[in-house]
Amino acid sequence: MQVPFFTSTREYMDHKAELDASVQSVMAHGGFILGKDVEVFEQACARRLGVRFALGVASGSDALVLASDVLGFRDGTEVLTPTFTFFASTSCVARLGGKPVFVDLDEETLNMDLHNAENRITKATRGIIPVHLFLQSTDMGQVMALAQKHNLKVLEDSAEAFGMETFYDGAWKSAGTIGDAGVYSFFPTKTLGGYGDAGLLVTNNEELYLKFKSYRVHGSSVRYQHDYIGYNSRLDTMQAAILNVKLKYIDQAIVRRAEHAKHYRDRLSSIPALRFPTILPGNREVNYVFNILSERRDELAEHLKNKGIGYSIYYPIPLHLQKCFAYLGHKPGDFPVAEKVCSQILALPMFPELLPDEVDYVCDAILEFFGIAHFHVIPGTGITGAGCSISSGMVR
Repeated sequence: MQVPFFTSTREYMDHKAELDASVQSVMAHGGFILGKDVEVFEQACARRLGVRFALGVASGSDALVLASDVLGFRDGTEVLTPTFTFFASTSCVARLGGKPVFVDLDEETLNMDLHNAENRITKATRGIIPVHLFLQSTDMGQVMALAQKHNLKVLEDSAEAFGMETFYDGAWKSAGTIGDAGVYSFFPTKTLGGYGDAGLLVTNNEELYLKFKSYRVHGSSVRYQHDYIGYNSRLDTMQAAILNVKLKYIDQAIVRRAEHAKHYRDRLSSIPALRFPTILPGNREVNYVFNILSERRDELAEHLKNKGIGYSIYYPIPLHLQKCFAYLGHKPGDFPVAEKVCSQILALPMFPELLPDEVDYVCDAILEFFGIAHFHVIPGTGITGAGCSISSGMVR
């Protein structure tokens, strides 16, 4: 059996007629740049996320840069950002001349260690970028308390967090809607993914929204009149049309991801040498990816590869040890938790159309690697044989 880490083709075949029609509609009406599908998508996202304003941009990375610029994360100001995250969460500050101030992670949740963050605040600190990684939000109660105490702007990196919710200020809130602004990525692998690059900016602040909207089109609100030196970062109409179709099925996709995650946990939780990220109370998780952690990660990855199983590593090198950030003067050992996790973390196949038999095949391979027997009842015989397992009361 071959199990891909991710594929979009199964989803496409499930919704082929709708997706084809959405693309053909754009070709027919010809509104390729900020066409009507973009506005429809923005309004649908605003309703879904429970936020006043949503603005489509070209990518999640662009959303981070644009928001960082507007929020003033530039010209020597310091901004707290995790060292364990995707590159764009930090490069958005560095490319504007701001100073990224790295923060270690909480080993249990894999999100930013907010106690470590507070210890790194100086008089020059202007903002904080909490990143909601993999399956749950950073503790936004602590983030907002820290921001209020130290007068910080909050940019929520929700690139991986569409659909995640956290209990904040007495109510459930969508990840990305609590700080000054939030960003989302619709890269094809994401929980809500397009068929190319696409992103979204959200805010409850009308002044910020209008500025974001101007920055999206070269700093212009009236054609050929430029109030700011902005960007060319517009959500492509074709991607918006595709995302409008996929948004209709997002709840179903999230449920399927949760079923796969439970399947993995049920089968693998008995392995002492593995651990999973801890999901904290007050979070409604979404399994963008499914991570396990093992001290034998590299050997296990090779074993999965030999079995025809796809995997990924988020992230093999923490940002403070990346060559492009050498000017910040960090060295190995500066952020020990992040460095440890980078050597142990492994992401297993996770997408809605994954089949239960494929999850079992992955689990069987991992159990085999750790020398743990797994058995199944051969259908119609009652005979027990090696190779699969009984889990959650179901014969597989």
